[in-house]
Amino acid sequence: MNTPDLTMLMAAYNASMNEKLYAAAARLPHAELAADRKAFFGSILGTMNHLLAGDTIWLKRFAAHSPKFTALAPMLDMPQPSGLTHTFGDDLPPLHEHRLRLDAIITQWAAQVDAHDLAQTLEYRSTKGDLYRKHLGSVVQHFFNHQTHHRGQITTLLSQAGVDIGVTDLLLWVPDLPA
Repeated sequence: MNTPDLTMLMAAYNASMNEKLYAAAARLPHAELAADRKAFFGSILGTMNHLLAGDTIWLKRFAAHSPKFTALAPMLDMPQPSGLTHTFGDDLPPLHEHRLRLDAIITQWAAQVDAHDLAQTLEYRSTKGDLYRKHLGSVVQHFFNHQTHHRGQITTLLSQAGVDIGVTDLLLWVPDLPA
């Protein structure tokens, strides 16, 4: 079950891990970032673009869900990605800039989410136009899990290219309980 505290934890964790990921990727030349590595979305840049597309699509859905989420207002003005393979750029700096913008919005939005919001039904259309109704808390969990999944793929691709991103375990972000 997702909670407001978990939503804020995941937002902070994701922003930090995304920053580590982009810093690690910056150590590679463009040709290495753009090389087809036979991953789901081809290259490191292709996978980064996919994450930006997925996050943008979901954040626009969350913004349309409730006017309460004022942190998501900038999403309403962002163009809708053409699909999950939408390209925001073919070089690291513009992708990093977009990532930073989204992570700031996600962090601000996470602080606005409460237990009542997470218990609501989110109605949305897929990129194919199919209508869905799902528990918002579960969709938010998917949203963060999707980032973690593809960051793991990028971490593997970076490792194969000789770049170590370092420790990425969420457990290090979970506060210790008092004895």
